[in-house]
Amino acid sequence: MSDGPLVDVPCERDVVEHRLLHEGRVWDLVSDTVRLDDGEVVREYVDHPGAVAVIALDDEDRVLLLSQYRHPVRHVLWEPSAGLLDVENEDLVAAAARELAEEADLVAGRWWRLVEYFSSPGGSDERITVFLARDLTPVPQDERYVRGEEEAAMVPVWVPLDEAVAGVLAGRLHSPTTVTGVLAAAAARAAGWANLTEVSPA
Repeated sequence: MSDGPLVDVPCERDVVEHRLLHEGRVWDLVSDTVRLDDGEVVREYVDHPGAVAVIALDDEDRVLLLSQYRHPVRHVLWEPSAGLLDVENEDLVAAAARELAEEADLVAGRWWRLVEYFSSPGGSDERITVFLARDLTPVPQDERYVRGEEEAAMVPVWVPLDEAVAGVLAGRLHSPTTVTGVLAAAAARAAGWANLTEVSPA
């Protein structure tokens, strides 16, 4: 055990066989035969492009949450702006800025990397990077993105950060980006925002 801080360590194991089980519209289901220390195992998982999310905070420390229907869990969830990394070679902050503009009609003047996590590491390789966005201004009316499908019914609400934290801890808010992002924002605020690294869209 190291004397330093705990850190997750990248580790490549020998993949004996990789198979595509199902090619999906957004992500694929794949199967890997992996060689471990005591033999070979088969692991099936979702091959995911990754995603970004945005905790947008206004001058009153209110966080923007959007209602969105999520069919696999049969719930309308309150979530921050978020989206897939589905534009080739797109910078992470640029992707977050694009999602904030498309889903919330907002532009942020300042950005920080807030937290990063694997959403379900036992069954998916999805990695989500959450950014904090502040100094918010509206997208001009004639430049706004036309939302469709589930996004067309989104309802935006501004929630005091403390109220959002209470909702997470009480089990009223379940979206992983909301849970992780809201708690990370509260922890960063408690530290005076000093532990965050400011970034900017490429």
